[in-house]
Amino acid sequence: MSWLENFSKAIEYIETHLDKEISYEDMAKITGCSTFYFQRIFSYIVGISLSEYVRRRRMTQAGFDLQRTDMRVLDVALKYGYSSPTSFNRAFQAVHGITPICAKEMGSTLNTYPAIKFSINVVGGNAMSYRIEKKKAFRIVGVRNSLSEDIEKNQKNVPLFWDRVLQNSQFNNVVELNNNEPNGVLGISIYENPKEIYYYIATATDQKTPCDMHEYHIPASTWAVFENDGYIKEDVQSVFRRFYTEWLPFSGYDYAGLPDIEVYPIQNGKILQGHSEVWIAVKQKKE
Repeated sequence: MSWLENFSKAIEYIETHLDKEISYEDMAKITGCSTFYFQRIFSYIVGISLSEYVRRRRMTQAGFDLQRTDMRVLDVALKYGYSSPTSFNRAFQAVHGITPICAKEMGSTLNTYPAIKFSINVVGGNAMSYRIEKKKAFRIVGVRNSLSEDIEKNQKNVPLFWDRVLQNSQFNNVVELNNNEPNGVLGISIYENPKEIYYYIATATDQKTPCDMHEYHIPASTWAVFENDGYIKEDVQSVFRRFYTEWLPFSGYDYAGLPDIEVYPIQNGKILQGHSEVWIAVKQKKE
């Protein structure tokens, strides 16, 4: 079964659980990856976080209930998993721009967010420059920052982490360790278990790990390497989105589920602006 079919089933799960408890773990099992990577892939493809998508769908249905039934606001809040009227009111206003009470008035304008459907769109235009590389296992060393399974928080924290590292001696210390491929400074999200999720700013090296840094071993794999024009993380998400929607379905490969790697070339101890690479591990598709 393709990732497209798996993700479509995950959307079906959401639709049948809008008024029930939604388990991210169950959705991840449907797609065959960890909760962390499922949320990450979802946000790349859809353009919003999974939690925001679920919120929009629930508030869309809540709006319908308020306008076409006699249900009380509190009952609608409870139906969609909000035990606190305050939190329901906040979520509803974020989606519709008005309070649930106002939504019950005839003539009130609400927003509708339909369920998404995954499909392959054959489009012309922009090429995706890539190469396939087979690489033995390698070791990375660098500094790391703890992440959580909340992708929205991670998307805010990772750029702040980059800012801190770029402004102190840690960045230069990482650069000096580089003596292996891929050359440059690497940005890598690594999921070990639900309580150990990290974002590394690191480099490939066989040098000794300094006492204030951490190491991680990347397994041997086949990598699809994509050229990326854009400073730091400016266009990285669009590369991942195009990988899943345009490249992967027709490539003869499946996603291997290893940490994805952002590679930033270095010159004179500084990140080169305007160009980077994205390394995504793939495996031959089973017939």
